[in-house]
Amino acid sequence: MPSDTNITVTGRHIEVTEAIREFATKKIEAIHIDYPKIVEARVVVDVQKDRQMAEIVLFCADHITIQASTSCDDLYAAIDETITKIMRRMRKHKTRLMKHYRPHRSQSIRKLDEKVYEEDVLDYDDTDGPEDPKPVRISREGYDLRTMYKEDAIMELEISGKPFVLYRNARRNVLQIVYRLSPGEYSIIELGNELKA
Repeated sequence: MPSDTNITVTGRHIEVTEAIREFATKKIEAIHIDYPKIVEARVVVDVQKDRQMAEIVLFCADHITIQASTSCDDLYAAIDETITKIMRRMRKHKTRLMKHYRPHRSQSIRKLDEKVYEEDVLDYDDTDGPEDPKPVRISREGYDLRTMYKEDAIMELEISGKPFVLYRNARRNVLQIVYRLSPGEYSIIELGNELKA
């Protein structure tokens, strides 16, 4: 990896020591994959009572973002495992490009119609039912809305590990969400009518 790549290591609930910073930096610098080229790397470590987590996001050339995270009992092991996941996804991405991977338009993508349900179809009575379960942990993060073709959105879905990708369709100028139904099969939800440029 080029030595001029910007690598930042930050901590949540932990002060990042020089040892942790050096360990994470060396692991990222040891990634020797010629494509996609890494432009910037961000490492976030989080230490809590019952878990230690490492999250790595690589910003690469051609607007490619590769992200992975791991939680375990040891912070260094979490960084190691996350690097392994990142490299696996980078190799997968490169292999697909070499094979000129493109999903079949007619078979691999389904468009779902929007349905609106009335309140009386809900399967609970909010007057006497139990309280809604409280979430254990909610993470708030920003989302970079990009314009791309659906094939590129599917590729982004595969290499990022995200459950879905929200994007603006470059051909039709509409917002769409693509998500995985099963291996090799995807679905697209279209949001609203055609948007103004």
